[in-house]
Amino acid sequence: MLDRPEIVCICGSARFVDEMREANRDLTFAGVIVVAPGEADEVISDEQKAVLAALHLRKIDLADRVLVVNPGGYIGESTSREIAYAHAAGKPVSFTNPV
Repeated sequence: MLDRPEIVCICGSARFVDEMREANRDLTFAGVIVVAPGEADEVISDEQKAVLAALHLRKIDLADRVLVVNPGGYIGESTSREIAYAHAAGKPVSFTNPV
């Protein structure tokens, strides 16, 4: 048994915010610590996007594994970079839908 709960970082396109929230809820109720992308209800600047992207990579660093939320198998450019980063860091990556 682990001394602490597993930590999972959720990755995915912002268009799947509802699906990511659902995955967050399900993992949390399963006793998992979840780190997820930041959310904004308004348009954000390119500078803010860059800050959030860099912050999300640090979240991957904290995680034991990565869960990619990809309804229909969709993986965008940013998520692809996050997957590559996770693989380079030796983090296991799983997907909600087959790729």
